[in-house]
Amino acid sequence: MPKVTYNNKNAVFFPSLKKAVEDYFTTRQLKKTGNWKLYIKTVVLLLLSAALYYTLVFIPLTAIAGIGLSILFGVTLAGVGFDVMHDACHGSYSTKKWVNEILGLTLNVLGGNAFFWKQKHNIIHHTYTNVDGVDDDIAKSPMIRMCNTQKWVPAHKYQHIYLPFLYMLGSIFWVFVQDPVKYATKKVYTTPLPKMDTKEHIIFWVSKILYLAFYIALPIYTVGMLPWLVGFLCMHFALGFTLSIVFQLAHVVEETEFEYVDISDFKHIENEWAIHQIKTTANFSPESKIINWFVGGLNFQIEHHLFPRISHVHYPAISKIVEAKCKEFGITYNSIPKMTTAINSHFRFIKELGKRPENVLAIQKRPLEVMA
Repeated sequence: MPKVTYNNKNAVFFPSLKKAVEDYFTTRQLKKTGNWKLYIKTVVLLLLSAALYYTLVFIPLTAIAGIGLSILFGVTLAGVGFDVMHDACHGSYSTKKWVNEILGLTLNVLGGNAFFWKQKHNIIHHTYTNVDGVDDDIAKSPMIRMCNTQKWVPAHKYQHIYLPFLYMLGSIFWVFVQDPVKYATKKVYTTPLPKMDTKEHIIFWVSKILYLAFYIALPIYTVGMLPWLVGFLCMHFALGFTLSIVFQLAHVVEETEFEYVDISDFKHIENEWAIHQIKTTANFSPESKIINWFVGGLNFQIEHHLFPRISHVHYPAISKIVEAKCKEFGITYNSIPKMTTAINSHFRFIKELGKRPENVLAIQKRPLEVMA
C-alpha cells in the first residue's frame, strides 16, 4: 500500500485550535459526547424505523402507499446511519464504550458492517481524505471520475447525467458486493485490514443472515415476491441516494482539493494533517437546523474531520471557533451556504471532470515528493 505522511512536526495551527476548543468545553463544563438532544433523536429514528418496517411487512397496503412508505423507510434508515451509527462508530455518542459498540451495530441492521466501516471511514478516510490512491471514498471506478488524477474514459462525458442513478444503487452495492469483497480480500481499496477476531467473524455472518431473513425472506413470505421486490428496491434507492449525496457534498465539490499517491509510492504532504482536512473538506447549509438535525452534523464536515471524537450535537457551536482560527491563520474555510448550492457545485465539478482531458494518455498526476 502507499505511504502518506503530513508535515506535523512543526504544526502550529492544530495545537492552537485544539486548545480553543478544549477551553470551550471546559469553561461550560460540557461533555464532548452526545446529550439529551441526541438521545431523543435516537429514540425517534429507531421507533420510526421499526414502525415503518412493521407496517410494510405486516399491514396490507395499496401499491402507492407501499412505495411511499418504502422510500420513507430508506430515508429514515439513512438518518439512523447519519445520527446514531456515525457518532457511535466514532466513539462520540457516549462516554461508555459498550453503548458506542451496541449503537454502532445499527450499521449492521442497515446491511453494512461496523468493523469494516471503522477501518474504511474512521482510519483510512479520516487520515487520507481526498488522497487518490488511498481514500476508498474516491476509489477509482470505471464509471465515475472524482478527481483529475483518475483515468478518463469516454463514458465520463455523461457521468453528471447517470451518476444520480448510480448513487441510488450505492447501498445495494455496499451490502451485496463491497462488504463481501472486503471480507474475502481482507482489504479496503489499497489498505490491508487488521485481522478479524472470532467475534467479528461471527458478527459478520450472523448480521448477513439476519439481513437476508428480515429484509428478504420474511417480507417475501408476508407480502409476496413482486411487492417485496418493488419495496426493497425503492427503499434501497432512497437509502443509497441519500447516503451518497450527503457524503459527496463534503469532499467532491468545486471548493475542495485533492492529492494523489501511486500504490507503490511515498507521498509527503506539505501541510499539517489538520490543514489538509480543511482544504479537502467543505461544510454546507450550516444555518439550517432541519438539515443539521437530519444529517447528524455531517453538514459540518470540517469540524467533524478535525474532531471526530466530539459528538455532532456540538458542531454548530465549535464551528465558530474553527472558522475564527482559520481566519487567524489565513486558511480558507470552505462553507457553502445552502444544500442546493452544494449539490450544484458537486454536479458542476463532476461534469467538468467528465470532459476529455487535453492529454488522455497522461493521467494528470501531481508531482510526488518522494521521501528519502
